[in-house]
Amino acid sequence: MKNTLPPLAERMRPETLEDLVGQAHLAGKGSILRTAIEQGKVPSMILWGPPGTGKTTIANIIAHTLQAPFFTLSAISSGVKDVREAIETAKTIQKGILFIDEIHRFNKGQQDALLGAVEKGIVTLIGATTENPSFEVNSALLSRCQVYVLKSLEDKDLVQLLQQAMERDEVLSTKKIELKETEALINISGGDARKLLNLFELVVDTLSTIAGDQAITITDEQVMSIAQQRIALYDKSGEQHYDIISAFIKSIRGSDPNGAVYWLARMIEGGEDVKFIARRLVILASEDIGNANPTALVMANTTFDAVSKIGYPEARIILSQCAVYLAASAKSNASYMAINAALAAVQQHGDLPVPLHIRNAPTRLMKNMGYGKNYQYSHSYDNNFSAQEYLPPAIAGSKFYDPGKNAREEELRRYLKNLWGDKYGY
Repeated sequence: MKNTLPPLAERMRPETLEDLVGQAHLAGKGSILRTAIEQGKVPSMILWGPPGTGKTTIANIIAHTLQAPFFTLSAISSGVKDVREAIETAKTIQKGILFIDEIHRFNKGQQDALLGAVEKGIVTLIGATTENPSFEVNSALLSRCQVYVLKSLEDKDLVQLLQQAMERDEVLSTKKIELKETEALINISGGDARKLLNLFELVVDTLSTIAGDQAITITDEQVMSIAQQRIALYDKSGEQHYDIISAFIKSIRGSDPNGAVYWLARMIEGGEDVKFIARRLVILASEDIGNANPTALVMANTTFDAVSKIGYPEARIILSQCAVYLAASAKSNASYMAINAALAAVQQHGDLPVPLHIRNAPTRLMKNMGYGKNYQYSHSYDNNFSAQEYLPPAIAGSKFYDPGKNAREEELRRYLKNLWGDKYGY
């Protein structure tokens, strides 16, 4: 009987915003999306976020809350004909919701087929994507949709999902389960709630077969053993796609060109989108190499441009060249850490006022108010430098950029130390 049930992740899918775990910025009280749902004024939208963070769930919650007809298509298996048929069906009934999973995989023709229906309000479109919609969704369609960004689930959210499954699921709630350790479940699932729950179900089923009616205790060691033996059983919906790109990126970050080209070959052999791979290389060139080798970003950007023009099969050569170059390059995440630290300061201190001396003063009134007063034009000083303060008083002297331990950035460190002395601790 149990085999006829849907997977645990589907059984545990929330039907209300109150039951949604994570995404408080979208589902919490007073949030923009929650308010729109409560008022029944839901716009067409693109839900952008990592796999297993709640995109499909939110679409279902919206349809359930509004009691609206719900049409769903997968961009992997649906064509223009399917889109038009769904729209024609929507015309014959009250305004419905059209959910398109992986909308980034729709080509221009398929996306264009949606435009008129969205613009006329025949359907409310909800598109789900793991890719930046600015790159993958036509600007005309994107301009007619709100973009909501879903955040990766935190460890506490994932643990909460496991606890809820043990307490509420019709099958798991009948079993005696001690969840002794959760690290392996969380690490293997990679923050993907769907993958986490389905792996959890696999582990529980496997241990229950051995223990019978006895209580089972779940440890990290048991999870690792079961996952390694039976990973194919819970990897049915494309999660391996993300595991392989992760292995590819981590091989380059770890300066192993051999690992990099192997995982690149796996993606190419599997038919991975050439732009998807190239885009990840551009991001990595800045995030993991940065100013340790500024040419890396130029190389990656040129690669993206080249493979966009060339396509497969020759694009494999260009991708390989770039992957090897980036893997063999010096590494630094200093710029990545710098912007994260600066963003944290903005979130902590809010919108601090710009110091008067570095404000723009295009009018006489602004000049009279002190805008730009005492600003020191750097080029008027020795070495084109003046040691004035560029940060708001509340955070004056804060250091966000700490040069990496590599030849190029050590040179930058010496240069900045020579200019600023001990101010920033260079």
